[in-house]
Amino acid sequence: MKVLHIVAGDLSGGAARGAYWLHSGLRELEVDSKVFTNSKITLGDSNVVTTIKTKKDKAFKMIRGQLDNLLLLLYPKRKQIIFSTGMFGVDFKKTKEYEEADIVHLHWINGSFVNIKHLAKIDKPIVWTLRDMWPLTGGCHYSMECEKYKTGCGNCEQLRSSSSYDLSKFVLNRKKKYLPKNMKLVGISNWLSERAKESELFKEFDIRTISNNIDTSEFFSIDKKIARDILGIKTQKKIVLVGSTSLKDFYKGFVKFQEAVKELDKSKYFLCFFGNVDKNVAEELGFEYKSFGYLNDNISLRLAYSSADVFVAPSLMDAFGKTLAESMTCGTPVVCFDATGPKDIVTHKVDGYKAKPFESKDLACGIEWVLNVPNYDELCTNAREKVMREFDSRVVAGKYVELYKEVLNGN
Repeated sequence: MKVLHIVAGDLSGGAARGAYWLHSGLRELEVDSKVFTNSKITLGDSNVVTTIKTKKDKAFKMIRGQLDNLLLLLYPKRKQIIFSTGMFGVDFKKTKEYEEADIVHLHWINGSFVNIKHLAKIDKPIVWTLRDMWPLTGGCHYSMECEKYKTGCGNCEQLRSSSSYDLSKFVLNRKKKYLPKNMKLVGISNWLSERAKESELFKEFDIRTISNNIDTSEFFSIDKKIARDILGIKTQKKIVLVGSTSLKDFYKGFVKFQEAVKELDKSKYFLCFFGNVDKNVAEELGFEYKSFGYLNDNISLRLAYSSADVFVAPSLMDAFGKTLAESMTCGTPVVCFDATGPKDIVTHKVDGYKAKPFESKDLACGIEWVLNVPNYDELCTNAREKVMREFDSRVVAGKYVELYKEVLNGN
């Protein structure tokens, strides 16, 4: 069984990292798995093939991205958040890796890496793991309150368009035209699978849920005192950690965290951040704090999670919530909202706390509950055990092996 994963983005972080961990889990199960990517980083893996090998490759990647952005200039008042068209990309069908593959497994394919039109020419079984909402929308990656993906897009709120036939309608119609109807679709959470099932584009497709995965050999608990010493955290207070690849992303809900911590006693708690956090914003909260900046290696992340007493994930909309599972694997309980992808990860008052969506005061109550619960150590144990049981890369890879067998048998 030869599987070719098509993965856009930096393999050291974001959606691409989950795809890479799945690839690693599959290889541990002796599946001949390879990754075709536009990541500059290949992690020293000979089974990762990158399109970015020369300065010329980098230039072409930049040009494709600029062409994509040119279309967005038609909407000067649009919201300044990611919007992808899927109109430009590399034709991976021309590669040796494609020729050798039995199955093509798509993951996050944006950043002008894959032209949707090229997928119409694929003559091999396709599995597509949905890692955000983009596959089912007219260009946005998270629709937020908008539900036009259910009816075909147009009048796009993120483009601030008043036209029923705008770029979002064009992109969705293009997907309807070129996407093969026999693809197997996989949502990385029940929430995302349900959104796909109710979409105009995918309502007739075969859709199932297989959770995102975590490399539990990379994430494990470190003694809190040791972790804090290494990170230079000098406090006797309990530590509240918040972070993501980009806390500035509107759907990550950092504003809800800011509102929640205003309810907390500043004399009892110490805040830690990772990701891009404005220094002025952090200082305005009035707590002692430490900002780690952007963490792109597992050792630093493992130390950060292990140093904390609780990890807060205030996302308003998330396909899964990989940081939640990473924290839990390190034995640190999580507080999140009982909504979207994260609701699948945390078991309320067993390994964390699920606050009422999207009530900042209940988020604060959750933080207080976790930090003061008598059986805190039991929460920590439960957190790691749940991830090992349900989200470990080898466990998730085994589920994909069964799906691949189904696909190859023509079912």
